[in-house]
Amino acid sequence: MAIGPSVAIFTLLAAAVLQPALAQDSPRVSSSLKTGTQLVVLDVVVTDSKQNPVHSLSASDFTVFENNTTQRIKSFEEHISTDAAKSEPPLVLPPGNFTNYTSVPANAPVNILLIDTLNTPNGAQSYLRSQLRLFLKNSPPNVPLAIFGLSTHLWLLQPFTADPRLLQAAVEHKSSSTSPLMDNATTGDKSDTIPLELSIAHTPPSVVRRMQQFEAEHSSDDLQLRTRYTLNALNQMARYLAGLPGRKNLIWFSGSFPISILPDANILNPFAITADSSDKFRQTTALLAKSQVAVYPIDARGLADPSAYSVESSGVQYDPKLDPNQGRNQDVFTNHLNDAIRQNADDNSTMLQMAEQTGGHAFLNTNGLANAVTRAIEAGSNYYTLTYTPTDMADDGRFRSIKLKLRRDGYTLAYRRGYHADAPKTSDGGETSLAAVSSTGFTKLTSLAAVPVADPMHDTMSFGSPVPTQITLKVLVVPAAGQPEETVASGNFAIPNARLIGPYRRYDITIAVDPSAVVFTPGGDGNRHADLMFRTYLYSHDGKLLNTSSRVADEDLTPGLYERTLHTGVFFHQQISVPLKGEFYFRVGVHDVTADRDGAVEIPVASVKDLPPVVEPPSTRPLAQRPVDFQK
Repeated sequence: MAIGPSVAIFTLLAAAVLQPALAQDSPRVSSSLKTGTQLVVLDVVVTDSKQNPVHSLSASDFTVFENNTTQRIKSFEEHISTDAAKSEPPLVLPPGNFTNYTSVPANAPVNILLIDTLNTPNGAQSYLRSQLRLFLKNSPPNVPLAIFGLSTHLWLLQPFTADPRLLQAAVEHKSSSTSPLMDNATTGDKSDTIPLELSIAHTPPSVVRRMQQFEAEHSSDDLQLRTRYTLNALNQMARYLAGLPGRKNLIWFSGSFPISILPDANILNPFAITADSSDKFRQTTALLAKSQVAVYPIDARGLADPSAYSVESSGVQYDPKLDPNQGRNQDVFTNHLNDAIRQNADDNSTMLQMAEQTGGHAFLNTNGLANAVTRAIEAGSNYYTLTYTPTDMADDGRFRSIKLKLRRDGYTLAYRRGYHADAPKTSDGGETSLAAVSSTGFTKLTSLAAVPVADPMHDTMSFGSPVPTQITLKVLVVPAAGQPEETVASGNFAIPNARLIGPYRRYDITIAVDPSAVVFTPGGDGNRHADLMFRTYLYSHDGKLLNTSSRVADEDLTPGLYERTLHTGVFFHQQISVPLKGEFYFRVGVHDVTADRDGAVEIPVASVKDLPPVVEPPSTRPLAQRPVDFQK
């Protein structure tokens, strides 16, 4: 059944078979509150001078300031860790039904371990694994964890579980991985590189300086890539965790990276290597804080001297007998030592800022990594949640600073330091117009000559990456009626270089979207406007993109249709063709342009290929996200 573009996503809402969305497939009670300009949710960890959690405080002990204006606390709740946090039973859905709804412990914070091999030297990775084994051996029972890995991509190694065998297997499976973007993957700094003026006898100084300039610029490029990959991964993490209720503690093992690359007076053009990721860093920390994710960075390198002092580094490059210049080796040693100290300080600064802006705590210069994990989980499991309605209700997109004061002295407070008052976005996501995007949702090649179009769904639709939960989806996938075909379905865009080979089988994809996660903008005519993007991608088993079905849905809803949508959900139908032979996967995603929210699921085609086809794609009852989230 084809659905015309004029009715787009809401055609199925008129069908009599639709069932109310507010009834769930499984009950869930949650005290989670949405964060926005109307109601600000603030998690606060209070510790004493020995970093022990402080209990039994009341709302009257706190004073909240937003932009230096006192705010009235609307609700207040203390959370105390328990050893018996019970996870929800996993959802059991009928064949062909899939969702990004994630079962997590009820009324308890969730903890995530992120093993970052992109920014961590090899030696530190080996020590980190041994410390994680120690932690898992001594960790309290019934504490669910999820484990992620970061290389040039973010990988989900183990979904939430309290089974120590599964957690141990995930840690053992994540072997040491050499970062492709570190100057020295062994030590993590630049001081092991043999200076060119010492390794090449009698090299003219002008040649040496040019080669040093080249090396410095290459190093800066790699560092900028590391920064981009890392911040993108943390953005993905925030979107993956956003749909889970309550506080999330992200324990991030890393060697970290500097936010800014400063000029280097030792090279020909000191400013050629400069770069600044402050804006992207602020966007990332803001998204993490908005998703109630507190980051606990742990320096996986532990306590270590700069490698300029190591035996491996103190030989040829600092040997005065090999230095034809007057004492230049001492200058090289001093420069390398200063660079290593400055780099470590910059890395630490990134970790400290990440923790401060999200309400976590950074663990630096410690070899007790296992103990740091225990302390992070304890701190993130004993906290207070307070809410307030801002006195300034304007949705102007500006940053609102938050400051907390406690009426008792001697305590330390950890909480997020502000938020941006959400301002409606245009259909271009604040970047370049989507007029350059074709009807398939892909960028037209002719549009790339001027300014490239930012794809807001790039990370959402990446194969194997964690599925975002900002928008809860329920997806029904069944084979379409009819015989195999020699061409792909109308509206599909087969990737030219993928060498897709028929015959093909069509599949019906029916997407049900939780309406509470969609922003419906009121118009002057009384209608409500929704700006959504729907995509279904087909991947090979090795992650190669083969075929796509994509649509930008830009719809106006009458008041009656809008009210019905709030009670039944948002539906959309797509068809996509799959070769009969081979192992393939669907990635189905939705993006709300106005709210910049995402939802996605990933489905093996093998799990649906033998289901009976249907003549007409049925409408599915959308999976309600959480009862409180449906309250507008």
